[in-house]
Amino acid sequence: MFKDGLLKGKRILITGGGTGLGREIAARYLELGAELWLCGRRGGVLDETAKALSAQYGGSARTHVVDIRDAQAVDAMVQRIWDESGPLTGLVNNAAGNFISPTKDLTPNGFNAIANIVFHGSFYVTHAVGRRWIAGGNKGSVISILVTWVHTGSPYVVPSAMSKAGLHVMTKSLAVEWGRYGIRLNAIAPGAFPTEGAATRLRPGGSLEDSSATNPMRRVGRMPELQNLATFLMADGCEWLTGETIAVDGAGYLANGASYSNLDQLSDADWARMRALIKAQNDKDRAARSA
Repeated sequence: MFKDGLLKGKRILITGGGTGLGREIAARYLELGAELWLCGRRGGVLDETAKALSAQYGGSARTHVVDIRDAQAVDAMVQRIWDESGPLTGLVNNAAGNFISPTKDLTPNGFNAIANIVFHGSFYVTHAVGRRWIAGGNKGSVISILVTWVHTGSPYVVPSAMSKAGLHVMTKSLAVEWGRYGIRLNAIAPGAFPTEGAATRLRPGGSLEDSSATNPMRRVGRMPELQNLATFLMADGCEWLTGETIAVDGAGYLANGASYSNLDQLSDADWARMRALIKAQNDKDRAARSA
């Protein structure tokens, strides 16, 4: 679909780039010639991804272990990139967290676990990169990976819905404020694209394939479709496109509205079982980070 070397000369930071959608976007960018920085909290996962992608596609994929909830650590990471590679040309805000829960059962810590990554962390990275672009007179492109819930809201994932809606508004606001500097901000709102993280926390014991029956196109997303949209938004040639959140979901949210409304049917025992599955996955992730 795209010519070889389309992204040659681009230097792009992808948060949460070691797994899931971030890894898939990184693969396509590297294949098309971009120089990549991947950041996240799990150094082993990041290094494994960078090594595997570089072996498959060639090119440069470097890593930085950082908790984007820490604004000072984010600023230090971005300064390191500027010092070692020069100014970035692109940023993908992909790092996220989510789990399903009745909102009445959320604790402040549970809410903050999502909001501090998605809302605060994504702003910290955008701000650290954007102010350096402005100071240096550099143009740039920011893509934030959102959800269709920014348009509809969604029950049982309220911390994520609120936080992603904030990034939706950030995209629109900064597109206006930073447009005169040649900085573009857009967002992608994917529908169901099966990844391990999404399945274990949003469909515990089930599968994102379950949504196929109600989707107008009767299927889930195919990863190249997301990769192609992320490439189009990052490449040269559409510089007048800014401030938009583009859904890639087979018209799912237009047909069905908010996600997870069917969870009203779950019993307390069902929720207890799901919480146990989510806790097991969280414990597994913590063990991997400390290994």
